Amino acid sequence: MSVTLDKWTDDDINFMVEVGGNSQANAIYEAFLPKDYSKPHPDSAQEERQNFIKSKYELQEFLQPSMRIISNYPSDVGKHAASTPHSGSSNSEIGMVEFIGILNVKVIGGTKLAVRDMYSSDPYVVLTLGQQKAQTSVIKRNLNPVWNEELKLSVPQQYGPLKLQVLDYDMVSKDDLMGQAEIDLQPMINAAAALGDPEHLGDMQIGRWLKSADNALTTDSAVMITGGKVKQEVSLKLQSTESGEVTLEMQWIALNM
Repeated sequence: MSVTLDKWTDDDINFMVEVGGNSQANAIYEAFLPKDYSKPHPDSAQEERQNFIKSKYELQEFLQPSMRIISNYPSDVGKHAASTPHSGSSNSEIGMVEFIGILNVKVIGGTKLAVRDMYSSDPYVVLTLGQQKAQTSVIKRNLNPVWNEELKLSVPQQYGPLKLQVLDYDMVSKDDLMGQAEIDLQPMINAAAALGDPEHLGDMQIGRWLKSADNALTTDSAVMITGGKVKQEVSLKLQSTESGEVTLEMQWIALNM
């Protein structure tokens, strides 16, 4: 999208307002611009500038991988665990959506995870939100792993639950499922939206996700404003497995503040 090359539609203008203006959009869409990449300048040829715009907005080549929006994603993400520990994506059939915010998820650790090898497992965590996936590194031979790794996902206007899987990495065969769970994002996002900019508020509880038979919570999960940031710590009992719990800390950053 370019002021000089393109005619802006109302949707284009609304999108720029939604992400916080041109500087914020550049921070998102040029986050992974290669160091040796020369951006076109006002006197560059039109074709060069068009190619850059296409790479930036349509192909999303400079966007953080875990924030790219794709329509098809390989079903066996585990085979990428060793080479791309923090995220996975494909550049095929990319479509643009409108984001309402960024979800930072710190995967803290797991306890009493299931055995999938002879005596132990090589666990890693995969997070899925819509068609986005991000994953932690693999921790070898550990049923009580500590990751303390931060993963980022962009949240579209129409979002569902955040899905979590713990998988056992295998060099040869398909990675084994060690458990899964779903996280309802609505309590945090709705509570934050009702209060506005958290930087103007003191530390307080603003919401709560209650433990029930219908979710995987081990205990109620409070939505807090801490140091001007919206955060929520979540402890989950893994489903579809014999044992295991995972603890996360989520932070919500709205893009329309």
